[in-house]
Amino acid sequence: MKEKVAVSKRLSENIAQMEEFFHECDDIKKKELMLGRQMDVACYLTFIEVSVDMGTSALSEVLKYLKGLGKEEIYQALEQNALGISDATYFDTIEDAVDGLLTGEVILFVDGFDRAVKIPDDGYPNMGITEADSEKVIRGSNEGFCDSVKQNAALIRKRIRSPKVKVKQKKCGMRSNTNVYLVFMEDLVYPGLVREIGHRLEGFEIDGVLDSGVIEQLTEEKWYSPFPQFQTTERPDRAAMAVLEGRVVVLSDNSPVGLILPTDYNSFIKTSDDYYNRWEIASFGRLLRYVASFFAMTLPGFYLAVTNFHTQILPTMLLLSFADARSGVPFPAVVEVILMELSFELLREAGVRLPGAMGNTIGIVGGLIIGQAAVEANLVSPIVVIVISFTALCSFAIPNEEFATAFRLLKFFFIGMCAWLGYFGMLLGLLFVLIHLAHLKSFGIPYLMPFVGADLTDYEDERDFLWRWPIRKLTKRPIYARREERVKLKLK
Repeated sequence: MKEKVAVSKRLSENIAQMEEFFHECDDIKKKELMLGRQMDVACYLTFIEVSVDMGTSALSEVLKYLKGLGKEEIYQALEQNALGISDATYFDTIEDAVDGLLTGEVILFVDGFDRAVKIPDDGYPNMGITEADSEKVIRGSNEGFCDSVKQNAALIRKRIRSPKVKVKQKKCGMRSNTNVYLVFMEDLVYPGLVREIGHRLEGFEIDGVLDSGVIEQLTEEKWYSPFPQFQTTERPDRAAMAVLEGRVVVLSDNSPVGLILPTDYNSFIKTSDDYYNRWEIASFGRLLRYVASFFAMTLPGFYLAVTNFHTQILPTMLLLSFADARSGVPFPAVVEVILMELSFELLREAGVRLPGAMGNTIGIVGGLIIGQAAVEANLVSPIVVIVISFTALCSFAIPNEEFATAFRLLKFFFIGMCAWLGYFGMLLGLLFVLIHLAHLKSFGIPYLMPFVGADLTDYEDERDFLWRWPIRKLTKRPIYARREERVKLKLK
């Protein structure tokens, strides 16, 4: 590795080094100024053009302050870090100063002073705090994460105002130098968990990390599984809940999506407003989502198994209705189902890619038109349109989009198994999925917790499982928290 170059007391040498790094960079502004009452101290400012406001920023206050001092007073103020701003950082090497500049701050070199000073300013432009799009709730905060990792960490701190909340910074990407924050509660999290995610972040080298999804894919243990081993969220309140449970939240700069670890099947089914609403309606909604996750994966395959192999389980009138609906359809039932499934998946993809209201329109109108036209043309039967539409509704009911994607993929696996072996193929497919889930872990936590391992927490986790007990009964933290810190609620 190339040895770093120390910041020199000679300003001309520092300027030459910075010019070597940033030649042909027209967006990097470079200014040479004179400081002090006698204008006898030369300095050099460099910053990214859009990240600094020269008029009203901290930089203008610092320059105004230094212009009112004598030469020796300037050096003394720099030595004692007496610039009157809280976030001034000193760098001993040119390379560190370059990294500081690329975070969107101002770098100041002063002739006769052998360190560079990073002065905080506006930083890179970002979209700001907006409403979370993918995790809608009926009750609760509407704030969502933004593209700035610092603001996202602050949104969690806003909700948990405790010095026990720790934020650990990592760098990812050899060329992008992306800031990655690990946010956790010091007294609740297992120290080994923080070390483990740190080791995994150091276990790869890549040119750039432009979104948290890159981190997720490179740090998953079972990378071939369709089920995500990180829980994703755009909601600060959901992330804050995870921190209070003893979990770690991974935030990546330039990404509005945070990663929560460890996780399990049950965590993906929960929503934020499960805990803001009364236990009866929260339990009903959760049971509904569990049923939806099952049908989103198996319903088209089950339809094929019944109509092709096991018609005897249907009432006679219903069977005759199915036969009448399929009269004139030239394709086998499996081709019919796959054709409609692919059509709906294409509509879903088109709706995502088209902008704004146009995307919503193509999703609704396109589904109605294509479904109706296919039935009238005798390409598919009406019952297949109903089955596929209900399956799509079930997948939309799953709160986490990434988790729902696993069921969308497995749906085609079950279609193939049921078209081949009928009901036996469906049972065999369920067996394969359950065996895979039983072997799956997220940072040491069984994926089927608390289906399995409920005795590890004295069955306390089952109170927040298929149904949510009243909030006054949820007195213990889940398995993620340290064993000695499980109590979270004490009624007086």
